[in-house]
Amino acid sequence: MTHPSTDAGEKESRPFPLSYCAGGWETLDRLADLYERRAPDLVCAVFEVRTAAMDRFGEMHPAGFCEYPDPHKRITFWDEHLKERSRVEDDSVPCAYLTEFDQGLYGGMLGGEVRFLSDSGVGWISSMVPPLFEALPEAAGLTFDPAHPWFRRYLDQVDVFVRGAEGKFGISHLILIDGLNFVFELVGATNTYLALTEHPEDVRRAIDFAFDLNVRIHEAFFEHVGLVAGGTCSTMIGWGPGRLVCESVDPFHMTSVDYFERWGREPVERIFNHFDGGVLHIHANGRHLLEAVSTLAGLKGIWLGDDRGYEPSFEILGEVRRRVGDVPLIVSVPYDRFTRALDDHALIGGVQYVVTNTPDADAANQQTSRVRSYRL
Repeated sequence: MTHPSTDAGEKESRPFPLSYCAGGWETLDRLADLYERRAPDLVCAVFEVRTAAMDRFGEMHPAGFCEYPDPHKRITFWDEHLKERSRVEDDSVPCAYLTEFDQGLYGGMLGGEVRFLSDSGVGWISSMVPPLFEALPEAAGLTFDPAHPWFRRYLDQVDVFVRGAEGKFGISHLILIDGLNFVFELVGATNTYLALTEHPEDVRRAIDFAFDLNVRIHEAFFEHVGLVAGGTCSTMIGWGPGRLVCESVDPFHMTSVDYFERWGREPVERIFNHFDGGVLHIHANGRHLLEAVSTLAGLKGIWLGDDRGYEPSFEILGEVRRRVGDVPLIVSVPYDRFTRALDDHALIGGVQYVVTNTPDADAANQQTSRVRSYRL
């Protein structure tokens, strides 16, 4: 897929659509080359720089359970945070994430109790729902109601964000809760794993319902938000061409690859195929799935999570690259470790590096100029 920013004439005739994106068209071109697998040697970098807006959020919202926040205050936070970091001329695309609907939206629309949780370290107020049923057969007969208060609240917040972000920054797609992730919402993790053996037909019915529900939620997102230069903004990858969704295979981190092939592959490929593909994340305890997920039709990239007790993904990146072939990767790395690898010419291509603990915008920009000229 070709996106508008690749046309030189259009670059000359149209201003860049996001004023807070210091990298402009060059950033989108680089990300398009990365996620369309046109440049396997390309090295991209996003430098995380602490902002005063993030610090203020932490002071006002201590970590722990909280109430659903005012959407107008939330988009004000994103505006302040993204405006501050707009001095950073890296491979990031500024976008606000609907953290309030990270998970709780899906179960909330079916009558679940939505609980909100503040993470003061990253400026998030996320949500979850306790299991709705004791056993999966009780979930038969679920329906989607476009008039449900939680769906209306979701659309209202999307519209508030769109108005607040217009011309400055994008709105990120949000996580899918489909497949076994959705069954988790219904009956919890343990009962989901038991149901794969005891109630397989009920699992399949729930997965089919989840597909339809997710299509409605994410079609509504694209209808209200639209695209930026022909692509989707994403807190996971920054930006990618087309209508992309954000997937999770977390339930299979604790299963064999065979379980993923039986229960996970088809739902993921089905939703990727409905849209223009998608990205997903793998936590450290799910690395045994790398070979399998790397062959998913429509996959644009894999975000590699780091977890306590496991070697950081950056330190085993060469091994991961051999296992997944040319699939674009997103990996976190501390600033000092990244700059050392940059000095040693030891970075691996086809990767977007998310550089944590960056001292300030000036340091980020100095390293960005080196990244842009880096050649393997």
